[in-house]
Amino acid sequence: MRDVFLPFSPPAIGNEERDEVMDTLRSDWITTGPKTKAFETKLKGYFGAPAVVGLNSCTAGLHVGLLALGIGPGDEVLVPSMTFCATANVVEHVGAKPILVDVSPDTLNLDPEAAARAVTPRTKAILPVHYAGHPADLDAIFALADRHGLQVLEDAAHAISARYRGRLVGSRSNLAAFSFYATKNITTSEGGCLTGDAALVEKAHIYGHHGMNRDAWKRFDRSGSWYYEVILPGFKYNMTDIQAALGLHQLDRLQGFQRRRREVVAAYGDRLGRLACLELPVERPEVESSWHLYVLRLRPDQLRIDRNALIEGLKARNIGTSVHYLPVHMHPYYREKYGYRAEDCPVAAEAFSRMLSLPLHPGMTDRDVSDVCEALEDLLGSNQA
Repeated sequence: MRDVFLPFSPPAIGNEERDEVMDTLRSDWITTGPKTKAFETKLKGYFGAPAVVGLNSCTAGLHVGLLALGIGPGDEVLVPSMTFCATANVVEHVGAKPILVDVSPDTLNLDPEAAARAVTPRTKAILPVHYAGHPADLDAIFALADRHGLQVLEDAAHAISARYRGRLVGSRSNLAAFSFYATKNITTSEGGCLTGDAALVEKAHIYGHHGMNRDAWKRFDRSGSWYYEVILPGFKYNMTDIQAALGLHQLDRLQGFQRRRREVVAAYGDRLGRLACLELPVERPEVESSWHLYVLRLRPDQLRIDRNALIEGLKARNIGTSVHYLPVHMHPYYREKYGYRAEDCPVAAEAFSRMLSLPLHPGMTDRDVSDVCEALEDLLGSNQA
């Protein structure tokens, strides 16, 4: 058994990031300023997107993205139930109604057929999630949006570097929101960005900066002016230069991070694929997953141990895991407000009951991977039905 605890997903911070942060702290700018602008420019080049704005979270990106699209009271937005609560919460924040939709059994992404059945005259947008880094079925989603005149805002919190039919997620003109949270494939500690059409991104930018018509650094820089006007009631969602200092170098290291993630995924597949009691995550042939998460599903009919007991057994062996996620339609707020029952999204509910996420990060050694596999082999092997 391991002597040292293996964290589920620690950040990979190097000397370049530390030096850049210290340079920021020594400068005249620690909030939104030149490094934020440099990071936005670098992200725009990476994605090949029409425009990018840095924000303090992916949640902020989704919120101001909906506002920029004009989504509000009386509207409905289709949201997959298998996601973090923020995806649905932002729909509530703009006064619209999230319509929680079931997911496909293989990828756990939004099921386009279930989404099509959920469209009503009030439906105004689809908010697909690229769950675990695996791109959603964008061809089917955009076809559905075109048939009904719907907007598409992608929740790409897990999906930096992911590709759909060879094209980077986030490179299109529709809006897509990304997360740079501490556990994500690159991190700015907290933080995120929104990509898409330049006019929409600019409107979202204004919403995320108090509704002001100029940035703080433009007001306080020598070349700026003190005068500004508020043109809409906005929010304080700006990214800081301290965050951007991390991001400038994290983005440079992304390719290497992804290479190691794929190596870990391949090693897991080789070893854990031998265990008939496990259902391994998939990668459809038309996509390249970012492999943000490695989500196993147990086959309960073959085991005498449930998911929760397995998690405790792994913890006792110094291996950290997590569960992604309790489906949104099963959270008390959404159950009580809208009357959802577990069986309303049966694929999501059933998947949740038997899933767990294994450690997956670029700092993992081959020994770490082997330790995870050995622990699973031991626990599952001794609990065969």
